[in-house]
Amino acid sequence: LLLLLLPLAALAVALATVLLGLPSYDIPPGVNQPAKLRLVLAVLLGTAALGKILEKTGLCSQISFGRYVRQGRKLGVDPKLFIQDLQFNKVPVRVYQPKATSDGRRRGIIFFHGGGWVFGSLDTYEKVCRYISRESESVVVSVQYRLAPEHKYPAAYEDCLNATIHFMKNIEHYGVDPANVIVCGDSAGGNLAAAVSQTLAGRSDLPKLRAQILIYPGLQALDFNLPSYQQNRGVPLLFRERAAFFALQYLNGDALHMQEVLEGSHIPPDMRLKYRKWVSPDNIPEKFKVRGVKPLRPTDFIAEVYETVKRFCEPNLCPLLAEDAIIHQLPESFILTCEYDVLRDDGLLYKKRLEDNGVRVTWYHLEDGFHGIISLYDYCGFSFPAGKRGLDSVVNFLKSL
Repeated sequence: LLLLLLPLAALAVALATVLLGLPSYDIPPGVNQPAKLRLVLAVLLGTAALGKILEKTGLCSQISFGRYVRQGRKLGVDPKLFIQDLQFNKVPVRVYQPKATSDGRRRGIIFFHGGGWVFGSLDTYEKVCRYISRESESVVVSVQYRLAPEHKYPAAYEDCLNATIHFMKNIEHYGVDPANVIVCGDSAGGNLAAAVSQTLAGRSDLPKLRAQILIYPGLQALDFNLPSYQQNRGVPLLFRERAAFFALQYLNGDALHMQEVLEGSHIPPDMRLKYRKWVSPDNIPEKFKVRGVKPLRPTDFIAEVYETVKRFCEPNLCPLLAEDAIIHQLPESFILTCEYDVLRDDGLLYKKRLEDNGVRVTWYHLEDGFHGIISLYDYCGFSFPAGKRGLDSVVNFLKSL
């Protein structure tokens, strides 16, 4: 079946690439199950191409169609979990509670889904959250934050923060130990988990977070030319151009000035110099540069572009830019990175910052992983062994707390 589908997948990718006006994409031989990933790529680009056609005909927007395709479905009863949909401070959440009796209070996990702040829902991540809750015997709260471009920054961040605070203030209702609450998220959700963790670090009126779990997080929008961006620019599920597109959708509700942002014209030279101590290829271990990295000539700064994107320098949007005074207060951390991921270096840079500030970090690197691989767990036959390994590494970390 795979041999029959691959030629069709290649044709679909070629047609979608032309229709969308996109550069060619790349499936590295070292990635987990490259043939299956080609099928995923075909579905991804085919969905985007069909969405563009529907948008041009006025039937629906490309983003709306993408959400429809990705929405997943609510599953049936889980014999091991109580599952209920609630609202925490007006934010929709889904709570997963193990049915088995517990000797004491359980750990609680606040989960923020990925999807570039544009896609994703409670249903999309249903299987992931059920797995984490069952396997770690934890209470999991999945948060449905408002999505861009309809709801711009800081809407998603505020929803995640408000839901977390509500949970921490009402924790006794869920049998959770207030000293064992963890924030967790993947991709854009990892960004939101990092931002929430930083905000709560200085709060004395709430219990301290026990840990933060950041799964291939996006943590900065200053430099889209770090080694991982150069090496993996054409690797699904997240392409370099799409990373900038999503960041701009979240920030401004549009993707204007995407090319200037990709080139680095959006950051003033003095600010780039200020943040170089934290956002620099020099801070990436040499072993991650062996696949080839080109030193790039700085582009000319464009003040008008900076005026439209200057909030990229706010830590609530780009947590890698938080001051050391905040970083050193952060809880024990788990960071998962994938080799074939444009966001790999965001995770590596944050790992270094945390360690430099005395924060204990557990790092798990999927040598054959790609961005979004965990979100495909048990997803319509598109599950990957490396994704299961990554998900189990999260569960093992939780059990160690």
